[in-house]
Amino acid sequence: MKAFVVTRYGPDGLEPADVPAPLVGTHDVLVDVRAASVNPLDKMVRNGEFKQLIKYKRPFTLGHDLAGVITEVGTDVRGFTVGDEVYARPRDLRIGAFAEQVAIDASDVALKPASLSFEEAAAVPLVALAAWQALVEVAEVRPGQKVLVHAGAGGLGSTVIQVARHLGAYVATTVGPADIEKVRDLGADEVIDYTRQDFTEVLSGYDVVLDSLGAASLEKSLTVLKPGGVAISVVGPPDPGFATQIDQPLLKPVMAVLSRKVRRRARTLGVRYAFFFMRADGAQLASLAKLYDAGTLRPVLDRTFPFERTLDAMAYVEQGKANGKIVVTR
Repeated sequence: MKAFVVTRYGPDGLEPADVPAPLVGTHDVLVDVRAASVNPLDKMVRNGEFKQLIKYKRPFTLGHDLAGVITEVGTDVRGFTVGDEVYARPRDLRIGAFAEQVAIDASDVALKPASLSFEEAAAVPLVALAAWQALVEVAEVRPGQKVLVHAGAGGLGSTVIQVARHLGAYVATTVGPADIEKVRDLGADEVIDYTRQDFTEVLSGYDVVLDSLGAASLEKSLTVLKPGGVAISVVGPPDPGFATQIDQPLLKPVMAVLSRKVRRRARTLGVRYAFFFMRADGAQLASLAKLYDAGTLRPVLDRTFPFERTLDAMAYVEQGKANGKIVVTR
C-alpha cells in the first residue's frame, strides 16, 4: 500500500513509499483511511525530537490522527464491526495515519461523530484529546475560572477555547488581527491582538495558561497567573512528570534539569509549571463525539490536500500560518 514514511530523522526525512499492508492483531481494527490531519507533532517526530523517548524503528509511517472505515476486526475486539465509520489518534509506536490503511488498537478508536465529514473528523482526535486532558485532568478547570489560550486561531488553540467555554471558564486568547472575530465566534471572552498589545500588560489573575508557542511566551505567561495557577506547555521543556507518563522513571533527573529554569521561576511566583503530552484514549473520543454532534464543539479547518500531496501539507503546517487544521484526504 502507499504511505508516507520516515526513513531518516530530519526535515527531508519523510518520503512516499510502498509498504506492506498492516498486520491486524487480536485487539486491533484495520481502518481504511479516508482522511488524516497534519499536526506540529508530526514535524517533531519526523525531525527526531522524541527519538530518545519514543523509540520508533525506521522506516515508520507518520501521521497521528485520522478518520476512516473499519475493514477488518481482530478476534478479541468487541463493540466494532466492519463498515463502522471511526476516528482515532493511534497510540505512540502505533501511529501511521499517512497511509491507505492502518491497524489500530481498538481501545484507541471511537465511532466518528455522525454530524462530521471524514475530513472534519480527522481534524479532531489529537487536538480534542489534548484540550480535554490538559484542561480537565491537568488543570482541573472549574466554572468561573480564567483560562488564557495562546494562538487561539490554530488547530489546538481553537479547540481549547471551545472546551474551556464548555467547562464554564472565562477565556482569553492571543491572535493576530485577522483572527479576532474568528476566536470571538468560537467563544473567547477577551481577545488580545499580539501585534498591538503585550498580553502581560492586559491580563492578570489567571488560573490556567495553555502555551504552544515556546520558551519566551511561556516565561511571560507565568506572570499573569494568580497564586496557585498553572502554566501548561505542549512544546516543552519536559518535566519529571513526563518521565512518569512515558514509563521511563530513569529519565526523571534529565527532565528535571531540562525544566529546572522554568520550574524555579514558577516557584518564585507561587505558581506551577506542567509539560503536557496527550495520550490516546478511545473512550474519551467517544465522549467528545457527543459534544461535536451536539454542536458544543466544532472542528476548525484551514484547508485540505489530496493524499499524494502529503509532503506539501506538511510544508504548509511548518510555515506556521495555518488557521486551523490541515487535512489530507483520499
